[in-house]
Amino acid sequence: QIKDSATLTRDVLEQHFSDLKGTLKKLLDERLLSLLQEVDVIEQESIKPLDECQKLIEHGVSTADDLLREGESAVDGDVGQQNEKLCNFTKKALHIQLDSLPEVPSLVDVPCLSAQLDDCLLTILKNQIFRHGTVASRPPVQLEEFVEKPGGILVRWCKVDDDFTAQDYRLQYRKSTASHFEDVYVGSETEFIVLHIDPNVDYQFRVCARGDGRQEWSPWSVPQSGRTTLVPH
Repeated sequence: QIKDSATLTRDVLEQHFSDLKGTLKKLLDERLLSLLQEVDVIEQESIKPLDECQKLIEHGVSTADDLLREGESAVDGDVGQQNEKLCNFTKKALHIQLDSLPEVPSLVDVPCLSAQLDDCLLTILKNQIFRHGTVASRPPVQLEEFVEKPGGILVRWCKVDDDFTAQDYRLQYRKSTASHFEDVYVGSETEFIVLHIDPNVDYQFRVCARGDGRQEWSPWSVPQSGRTTLVPH
């Protein structure tokens, strides 16, 4: 019993903490993805007007460069074509607003992204993890007595851990040939008559308890067998 229960407890602990690690990793990955998406959105929204401003400036510089080359061509051309080229150059120059470029935002107005991370989360998690889970040498509740009844069995149990304050008890049973236990009683009493029991058939019982103000159930008691030889009236 000691070795079997120790092996089972190790398996339960390893599986539980493996599940916890997987769930925590999934939650952290989801949060990271959400924050990265926020960064992407802010980056795109913030950089769009700056890109448009840059395009306008580049277009203005390119236009001025083209106009400069055209002016040089007009001056260097044949005398007969100079007047026409200079006339065209003047018209274009009048229609191009070379002195009107978009205002470049100041550094104060340009977003500067940063991440705000609360270091106390690690401390909170650390404290919770170090307090998570306990190992008990024996369950706080054990089966105490079986009393034969016609077509049933009166099952009694008792609390064996003086430091444990029980709020509810949970009794399960199964035929010895069955693979799964099923609930037969949940409540505050420490005894219960299990009915519809076949006479001269072995049944296994186990009980656990829920501590005052707690949601989780305690470990199960050691399963014990009971039977009735009394047929129902």
